[in-house]
Amino acid sequence: MKRSSSITDRIVIGVIYALLSLLTVSTLLPFLQVLTVSVSPIEVINSYGLHLIPTALDFTGYKQVFQYDLIWQAYQNTFVRTLLATSLTVILTFMGAYPLSKRTLPNRRLWTGVIVLTMFFSGGLIPSYLLVKELGLINSIGALVLPGAINTFLLLIVRNFISALPDSLEESAKIDGANDLYILWKVIVPLSMPVLATVALYTAVHHWNAWFDSMLYMQTDKKQVLQLILRRIILEGQQIPVGGEMQAQAQNLESMKMATLVVSIVPILCVYPFLQKYFVQGTLLGSVKG
Repeated sequence: MKRSSSITDRIVIGVIYALLSLLTVSTLLPFLQVLTVSVSPIEVINSYGLHLIPTALDFTGYKQVFQYDLIWQAYQNTFVRTLLATSLTVILTFMGAYPLSKRTLPNRRLWTGVIVLTMFFSGGLIPSYLLVKELGLINSIGALVLPGAINTFLLLIVRNFISALPDSLEESAKIDGANDLYILWKVIVPLSMPVLATVALYTAVHHWNAWFDSMLYMQTDKKQVLQLILRRIILEGQQIPVGGEMQAQAQNLESMKMATLVVSIVPILCVYPFLQKYFVQGTLLGSVKG
């Protein structure tokens, strides 16, 4: 029985590793294709087959991207939006989740039900646009940050995480003479860093990739976000003006598109290593609590 169980375990582990390997390959191949095309000349791009490893180098696409002032302006707008929106969402989500996690909150179920109700019903696109317009947020960063400042799903996740923390931690701190604000800042916040890092990562990725609201609310190109400019270049075939003239040569179009794509995704990829340690802490915390 032990031998057959061991063989079964090995088969299951082998299947899992095979599936994970296929998933890894399916994730890496498109990225390698994009990266290779972005640094390849027209002869390589037009040749048949996949291009996973560069056989010749041509950085014309990156040269066009780096000389396009509108991309750098959009880069700045996206960075400011992502930083501001992520900070605001983390703060407001935690401030809303912490009182909801307390069993002593009056009408706790009522307030939770009202919040959950917003997950199923919304005003729609036109009322949302009219509201933003009436608030005077058109063509301002507030139109991109404020409407989605709190995500109900993330709020409930943070609330459940804080509710799972032992009550004895706060009781011990109060016995030692700590007030509520001190307990919140020195006890609850450090223990909640894994879930807050998760909220920050989800929010940052969402705002970094968002473009539709920018198309609705931003009326000038200088206030557009990077993803909208990227969409125009990749899907609409918009050329990048360099030196005051439009570069319409087909030989640079594909490499320029892929170079723009690489430039847009590198920053968000750099965020993951800094937040990964908090995910590990969250996994360890869950395993200890059982």
